[in-house]
Amino acid sequence: MTSRSVNFDDDNSGVDLPPARLTVGVISAGRVGSALGVALERAGHVVFGVAAISDESVHRAQTRLPDSVILPVEQVAARAELLLLAVPDAELPGLVRGLAASGAVRPGTIVAHTSGANGVNVLAPLTDQGALGLAIHPAMTFTGHDEDIDRLANSCFGITAADEIGYAIAQALVIEMGGEPVRVAEDQRTLYHAALAHGSNHLVTVIVDAVAALRESLAGPGVFGQQTVDDQPGGLPERLIAPLVSAALDNALRRGKSALTGPVARGDVDAVAAHLDALENVDDRLAAAYRAMSLRTAELAQTNPALLDLLAKEGR
Repeated sequence: MTSRSVNFDDDNSGVDLPPARLTVGVISAGRVGSALGVALERAGHVVFGVAAISDESVHRAQTRLPDSVILPVEQVAARAELLLLAVPDAELPGLVRGLAASGAVRPGTIVAHTSGANGVNVLAPLTDQGALGLAIHPAMTFTGHDEDIDRLANSCFGITAADEIGYAIAQALVIEMGGEPVRVAEDQRTLYHAALAHGSNHLVTVIVDAVAALRESLAGPGVFGQQTVDDQPGGLPERLIAPLVSAALDNALRRGKSALTGPVARGDVDAVAAHLDALENVDDRLAAAYRAMSLRTAELAQTNPALLDLLAKEGR
C-alpha cells in the first residue's frame, strides 16, 4: 500500500499522514456512518466491511456501500486500518469498552468516532492499547437520503485529537471528504455540541410549531384555486413561511442580532400580548414556547422594558 506524507518542518516534526488508500471499517451503517463511508470511498479509500444490525441499516449498507461486506463488529474492527465508530452518543462508551475487552482493534489502527458530544477521552480504552483516537463530527443533519452525502462537501467537521499528529490526520481525512476541519478542544466538546443542537434541533421545533399555528389560521375555504390546508408536510403553510424563514436565517448568519425584526424587537407590548392569547387558544405548550423565545429575543434586542416585564411575569 502506497503511503503519502506531509512534512511539517516548521513545527520541528515530520508527520506521516494516513496512507492514500486506507482499509476502512464502519461500525453502524446508520445515516451518518453510511454517508461518511461513501465520502471516504469517493476519496479513494476502501470500505471493506460494515457492521449493520437492523433491516434498515442492512439495506442502507447494501445500497450505499455495495462493495462492502456486512460483518460482525469484531471482524470489522480486526481488519480495519481506519475504524469509523458511527453509533449514537449514548452507545459510544459501551462500544469502545467492548472493543477493548475483545482485543479486536490492532495497535496503530486509526479509530475515529462521529459523536459531537465526545472528544477523544472516550476512546481511552482503545488508545491505551495502541490505537490512534480521533473525534470527527460532521456539523450537519442527516436524513438518510442521498442529499446527505452531497451536503458533506459544504460542511464543517469538529475535530479533536490528543496531539498534533492526530490533528493532522483528522484534518487530512476531513479535507479528503470535501469538508472543512474545525479544531475543537477536548474540554469544549459539550459546549460545542450544545450550541449545534440548540441552533439546528430547536430550529426544527420552532418551524414545526409555526407551521402548526399557520394550519390553524388558514383552516376553511380559501381563494379560488387555493390548495386545501391539511396535515401533510410540504403544503400551503410551508410554502407561505419558507421565504420568510429562509431570509431570516440568512440575515441572522450575515448580520447577527441586528437582523432581529418584528413586534418583540420593536417592543410592541400589545401585539405580543395578542399573540400569546391567540396561541393559548390553540395550544398552551405552543404559547409557552413562543413566550420563552420572545423573552430571549427581547433580551437580545434590549427592547421595551414593559415588554420584558410582561414576558417575565407570564413566564412565572
